[in-house]
Amino acid sequence: MLWQKSRRSDNVVEDAGGGGGGGFGGGRGLGLGGIILVVIVSLIFHKNPLEILQLIGGGGDEGGVAQQQVAPAGNDQQTDFVRAILGSTEDVWGDVFRAGGQQYPAPRLVLFHGAVQSACGAASAAMGPFYCPGDRQVYLDLDFFQEMQQRFHAAGDFARAYVIAHEVGHHIQNLVGVMEQVERAAQGGEPMQGADGLSVRQELQADCFAGVWANHAQQKLDWLEQGDVEAALNAANQIGDDTLQRQARGYVVPDSFTHGSSAERVRWFRTGFSSGNLKSCDTFAATQL
Repeated sequence: MLWQKSRRSDNVVEDAGGGGGGGFGGGRGLGLGGIILVVIVSLIFHKNPLEILQLIGGGGDEGGVAQQQVAPAGNDQQTDFVRAILGSTEDVWGDVFRAGGQQYPAPRLVLFHGAVQSACGAASAAMGPFYCPGDRQVYLDLDFFQEMQQRFHAAGDFARAYVIAHEVGHHIQNLVGVMEQVERAAQGGEPMQGADGLSVRQELQADCFAGVWANHAQQKLDWLEQGDVEAALNAANQIGDDTLQRQARGYVVPDSFTHGSSAERVRWFRTGFSSGNLKSCDTFAATQL
């Protein structure tokens, strides 16, 4: 992947809070469901659940989440790569939004190490990259790229680019109101977890949006080389719920799916990449995922 051809984003920053793990704001603690989720994450990533619980169990500032301190990102090659990919997403989604008569408010991407505090609460690197709709920021520990290659056997620049584009896909969902609709549906009683749940449909749509970005970015930059698309598809395959569960516990529990199966993640990324059209990404209307 000739990622050096991309414009560098100025929206990449580094967490300057020392990786400290303040808790959720307003004195809110984890319920039983939250603790179960932490245990599942620890099983998947072979982390100590007590470590994760300590990170998110501390007290936050009264009345809200503490303000995060950030500093401009450094100029090492990994950071430069992240800035290049984020710059490409800004250019692509800027064009898409302009075509619809709107302006694209780009997210900020925060690089951290170990742990970080966001508007969505404290998070450990064990949870992987994530997007927080509360502050419209993507959070990424660069060590995850090494884990992708070593644990998930998902190597290659385009595989790493897919991860960033997936999180930016959540930002698009936030901007167009998908996240709000999902929250309302969940409050109305529709299930979040499960092979056909709202969470899976939301995650698969973010995969599809990543594919849409990849389509437009290739048209703009002509930067993909032989094997790049296969690397991204392999990454999608390696982080499917069924693959991760089978690796962690030896069997699969579809009722606990949150991101979709490997085959589904590959299918929806491929759908977005083939069409380059957001309308092809309506996973919520799909009868078969």
